[in-house]
Amino acid sequence: MLLGALSEWIRSAAPDIDLVAAVASWPELLSHPAFPVDVVLLDLDLKDNIPISLKLSTLKTTGVRTVLMSTYSEPAVVREALAAGALGYLVKTEPVDRIVQAIRAAHEGGSYISDELVDALNADGDDDGPRLSAQERRVMALYGAGEPVKAVAFQLGISEETAKSYLKRIREKYRVAGYDVGTKVALRKRAIQDGILLQTD
Repeated sequence: MLLGALSEWIRSAAPDIDLVAAVASWPELLSHPAFPVDVVLLDLDLKDNIPISLKLSTLKTTGVRTVLMSTYSEPAVVREALAAGALGYLVKTEPVDRIVQAIRAAHEGGSYISDELVDALNADGDDDGPRLSAQERRVMALYGAGEPVKAVAFQLGISEETAKSYLKRIREKYRVAGYDVGTKVALRKRAIQDGILLQTD
């Protein structure tokens, strides 16, 4: 019922978005004739015991950009999803125009996170730690996980120069906060400590 209502809302609110599939399970998505699509709006908890990191990596390898929706707004969950490759993260109370904005942003390779989640992510960090934007967190997660700058840029749909400028900004923010993340190893260690990157990545 909720899936049907959301589908109708998107169709009526955004005629520029071609909604080709509305399915209730992960196997239905993968086996749908229209798959792979440009963007998937995915419920974080489909209660199927398939790790979200696996779903995100599967979608990523098929060239699909993913926006997650969830009732969960814990900073650790949001960070894990962004580090695993989600371009957007929305709470289910989001108005439909915000959902549409997130889909459009993902289609262009940009990120979109609910305002309340950005506040929660910032509030959850160390009081003396830097406040990073959602895109800065994604750059830090990918680079800290071992990706070269060129790969970071490619995965985020930005230029290599833009990726470098993000890294420069991240390092400067940490320097001002009293942390040295000048090397890739130091940046990775800090990303793990701040919950931007998982220990296993």
